[in-house]
Amino acid sequence: MVCPHRRLATLTKQLTGHVNAGRHRDALAFFARMATDPALPPLTDPSFAYAFPLALKSSAALRRPSAAASLHALAHKCGGLLQSPFVASALVASYGACASPEAARSLFDELPCRNAVVWSAMISVYVRSGDVAAAAMALADMDVAPTASCFNSVIAAVAESGEHPGRAIELYRRMAGMGVKPSLITLLALVPACAAMGALGSVREVHGFAVRHGMSTSCHLGSSLIEAYGRCGSLVGAQRVFDLVEERDVVVWSSVVSAYAFHGHGDVAMSLFGRMELDNVRPDGIMFLGVLKACGHAGRADDALNYFDVLTKTYGVEASGDHYSCLVDVLGRAGRLQQAYDVIRTMPVRVTAKAWGALLAACRKYGDVGLAEIAARVLFEIEPENAGNFVSLANIYSGLVNLSEEGGSHFGSYITD
Repeated sequence: MVCPHRRLATLTKQLTGHVNAGRHRDALAFFARMATDPALPPLTDPSFAYAFPLALKSSAALRRPSAAASLHALAHKCGGLLQSPFVASALVASYGACASPEAARSLFDELPCRNAVVWSAMISVYVRSGDVAAAAMALADMDVAPTASCFNSVIAAVAESGEHPGRAIELYRRMAGMGVKPSLITLLALVPACAAMGALGSVREVHGFAVRHGMSTSCHLGSSLIEAYGRCGSLVGAQRVFDLVEERDVVVWSSVVSAYAFHGHGDVAMSLFGRMELDNVRPDGIMFLGVLKACGHAGRADDALNYFDVLTKTYGVEASGDHYSCLVDVLGRAGRLQQAYDVIRTMPVRVTAKAWGALLAACRKYGDVGLAEIAARVLFEIEPENAGNFVSLANIYSGLVNLSEEGGSHFGSYITD
């Protein structure tokens, strides 16, 4: 006869398979059979604490508050299961997903044992609901020592909100001050906040921590740091990080190419793209955009057209509206306005205001009133609330008036034609 605990372990693995494969209805039905199987240990057995969270995860995925409530009642009936941090945290997460943060908090307040894992679940419920202030307050109210996971959720939420990125840095320093070691996840959440502030000192602080703790060679953190250094104007820092990343994927290469392109070093950016090709790294859409921007900054329209063909035909990268808009901008900067207009007319994706805006800007630079009027007319329909388009066209007319006054031509007859 099979040992009950061994059978429970086997069935729990099968239950895990249902949950991981997204078969959540099957998972709940399977758990119901497990709960009534006389060949298994009783539900009060601590070994069942591994199966309950799986069923609760499926309840949350299906947004079934009745299922979560039934599992809660069953766990409560079994007494000791609510003492398990795995069951308790899964209940909090399930109530947060199925019902509301308030319902999750009410359950949380009634739990007999709340360790850092359970607190982290409650904080995550607030984060997922978009209530960053409540998440931060819960973190501050913790009556047990917080873990990195507790801080990570709040730091990521603050950084992603973009409202007060400085608070993310404050939380990181508070975390370190409490003796909680930041993890790679912490740094990945923090670096974009430093970049958003343009805080080069904070980027260096985080980079220094990563170097001291052996995280700086991670390609994920490396690409984030390269982008942050680039946004803060330190190409030296960006290059230093790039040089130390051990396994450079396309994201790392894209970050360094974009950093140089952003600061007008188009030739360097395109040289890096060539090095990437030699490393047999396939470009993606982000790299595609970075290369086109580099061509624009370097004033190399022919190279942009060539790269456009190579990336779409040789590498099979699908060109989006952003790529076509960038190509229009490159051609417009080079004064090839008719060619830029031809790209707009023939592009196989929906033409956005960004593409027409790039053409209008180029017309203003080179004084092409005819194409300017075409671009402006479309922009007035796409984004009538954007006064900048009216101003741009007016400035083009104003420039033509000034030229006509200097040359004695008849501007008035041109407008009325």
